[in-house]
Amino acid sequence: MKAVRKLMKVFITRRIPPEGMKILAAAEGCEVSQWDSDEPVPRSDLLKGVEGAHGLLCLLSDKIDKEVLDAAGPNLKVISTMSVGFDHLVLSEIKKRGIRVGYTPDVLTDATAELTVALLLATSRRLPEGVEEVKSGGWSSWKPLWLCGYGLSGSTVGIVGLGRIGMAIAQRLLPFGVKRLLYSGRTAKSYAAEVNGEFVPLDTLASESDFIVVSCSLTPETQGMCDKAFFRKMKKTSIFINSSRGSCSKPGGSCTEALSSGQIAAAGLDVTTPEPLPTNHPLLTLKNCVVLPHIGSATYSTRGIMSALAAQNLLGGLQGSDMPSELSL
Repeated sequence: MKAVRKLMKVFITRRIPPEGMKILAAAEGCEVSQWDSDEPVPRSDLLKGVEGAHGLLCLLSDKIDKEVLDAAGPNLKVISTMSVGFDHLVLSEIKKRGIRVGYTPDVLTDATAELTVALLLATSRRLPEGVEEVKSGGWSSWKPLWLCGYGLSGSTVGIVGLGRIGMAIAQRLLPFGVKRLLYSGRTAKSYAAEVNGEFVPLDTLASESDFIVVSCSLTPETQGMCDKAFFRKMKKTSIFINSSRGSCSKPGGSCTEALSSGQIAAAGLDVTTPEPLPTNHPLLTLKNCVVLPHIGSATYSTRGIMSALAAQNLLGGLQGSDMPSELSL
């Protein structure tokens, strides 16, 4: 009698780009179910969907904690997240159960760096304000000081976290004529010499930079790092950019207060806490704050590659073979 191979159940928490779905559809032995929506899966449907699953493909907005792991049960072998960040995963519980984790680093570096530079320029040169003035009829004639902002030429840029994305941002900013490039983090980086980077304490970076770009991972050390004391050290003419994690800024309005009081000139945020921001949030009332809806990796190419890598990681975990990008637990 021929042995019947048991199907392995996979649950996907959202619609993902077709590149990943094609890989999973072509894989033998997988029974794929999916929350077929662009919106996040409700918690109750997530808990139901993972029941008995061998593999889980999730997104950054899905909190994968003990409750989800308990709902999945002992079959769960692999969690593949379509993100470079993994602070939505309770790694202590996942490690305890011997579950492998895949993620998607590197592939979104260029897209996120490009978006960060675009956000910095839009904020410092007041592009959203300019567009609004054109649309509302505020554009009358040329005025010497109207909509003036701050330029990169001859400036000092401080990057908090000179990892893959931080380095890519630095490489893109230097041709604008940046005079000094400072960076802070846990340790000095040998490759910082490629961008003439100076390793300095965070306080020095805050007080000497004209532009500050937060590009670090969210860790217990970086959570709430940009607090009231941090913003008070910044120049009144400085620009604050965050494209890493909203939680790197201290909750409770530190950034809002710094902007509304004139402590800093402007801020550009691709990440916030919470996400999405309520439409009545004080940050959205400020002309000197540009808020984007966490679109750092949002190019068709990048999202397609992320989707494919997440699928390949998932299959590697299901088959007990190498995963292209496995997180070391």
